[in-house]
Amino acid sequence: MSAPRPAAEPRSAYPHFGRISTRWSDNDVYGHVNNVVYYSWFDTAVNRYLIESGALDIEQGAVIGLVVETQCHYFAPLAFPQDVDAGIRVAHRGRSSVRYEVGLFGVGQDRCAARGHFIHVYVDRATRRPVGELPPELRAALRSLERP
Repeated sequence: MSAPRPAAEPRSAYPHFGRISTRWSDNDVYGHVNNVVYYSWFDTAVNRYLIESGALDIEQGAVIGLVVETQCHYFAPLAFPQDVDAGIRVAHRGRSSVRYEVGLFGVGQDRCAARGHFIHVYVDRATRRPVGELPPELRAALRSLERP
């Protein structure tokens, strides 16, 4: 017996939003955004937040996040030309890992068109070994994204 299919969530399920513009090349031959683009948007939304909050230095930082798991559920199509609001939250924070959950919404839509997650394991940039503990700047940035 399979698990019940997740439902489209409301905007209120996400504490932070960032806007992403679709591109001409995002559409596939079926006239909507291709499924692989959604995963790129997950990465874009989370990493933009981390960079803007001062928690991630993608060029010089000693700690980087590597994706070890990802998944997406689709509920409604998105297409070019359309702006997308990416809601993000933290569902779980471990010693060296974080599970981010992302909801993608058409502008003005209350229910997400897609929702998914990915898990970052934070590692030392040079050794690629997991850090013993998330850096303080990262922990601080994650607090405002954590579910109550």
